[in-house]
Amino acid sequence: MLQISADCFTSFAMKALQTDERSELMLDRIKVSMKNSPVFLLLICVWFFGSCTAQPKPEPTGPIRIILDTDIGPDYDDVGAVAVLHALADSGKAEILGILSCNKDSLVVPTIEVLNHYFGRPAIPVGAPKTKGVTIGASQHWPDSLVARFPHNTSSTAAAPDAVTQYRKILATQPDGSVTMVTVGFLTNLSNLLQSPADEISPSTGTELVARKVSKLVAMAGWFPQGREFNVYMDSTASKYCLENWPTPILFTGFEIGKEVKTGLKLVGSPIQNSPVKEAFRIAMKGSKEDQYGRMSWDQTAVIIALYGSEPFFTTVKGTIRVNPDGSNRFDENPSGKHLYVKMKMSPDSLAGFIEKRMMHLPVKKD
Repeated sequence: MLQISADCFTSFAMKALQTDERSELMLDRIKVSMKNSPVFLLLICVWFFGSCTAQPKPEPTGPIRIILDTDIGPDYDDVGAVAVLHALADSGKAEILGILSCNKDSLVVPTIEVLNHYFGRPAIPVGAPKTKGVTIGASQHWPDSLVARFPHNTSSTAAAPDAVTQYRKILATQPDGSVTMVTVGFLTNLSNLLQSPADEISPSTGTELVARKVSKLVAMAGWFPQGREFNVYMDSTASKYCLENWPTPILFTGFEIGKEVKTGLKLVGSPIQNSPVKEAFRIAMKGSKEDQYGRMSWDQTAVIIALYGSEPFFTTVKGTIRVNPDGSNRFDENPSGKHLYVKMKMSPDSLAGFIEKRMMHLPVKKD
């Protein structure tokens, strides 16, 4: 009879695969499933050693070039998303081309810059809408505390450059098909970008630039298969135009996904000091009774999908999103559609642990 514990196997396997984050997730699932079953363990060991010898490691493809569009302020899961993005940039998985605000509230761009400074990337391009758009702050007043305590460059969101101009500058300088865009807020900027004309930055219209430079858009937007979600209905006109006219594939993580994934308790309870990420969660969680078991993590899932893909976290459903004038949406399944939305595959708790570990990442000293 094979006598080996799940902890023993996991410890051994993680030593062999210590740099493989997907293995971290797989082994967590194996550990729960086998429950010290000798037969299951034997099968896993056969698979493990066979895969180690038979499957060559893929060649690294370099960091993913990514632009994040955020409404950081009305909710604080955006802070977690920005932290995860910086953590993965420090690991070499991402190259952050820009972090832009789709929210006109005065503290949004300064808050973005606080986080960029903390993680050692103060020069990341920022921007904000110069057209009509949504202005909404945080009821728990955590952005005030961050901006008062931590360094940043821009005095207010209104003083930031035009988001569309920033988008056009960034995209015009990137290789074709190389950029992943992530939106975790209102679709104001992206709608404006699509409708931007050719100019001195580029002879291409915004739609042409996106079609040529962007590989995909990952959107924390919508409620699937149908519903009415905050990011979409707050600027429903922009949402409808953007999602109906975006020229590349769109992968959606909907309201129903993030509401099940709770993060923040480990971060707040950690010994980490002088962190704007921890400070935001500490203040906001304390001020919200519904967050006593952790904050719902909508925006972090979008960053994870952008940089890891949907597997092994989610399955996908293909089709076309339809946005109504009131900001509600439905999804028409169609195998030839260019839109996809995700459905949970792993447990919310496992995904939360994976995300929060990266939210707790400490800055790496830059040369």
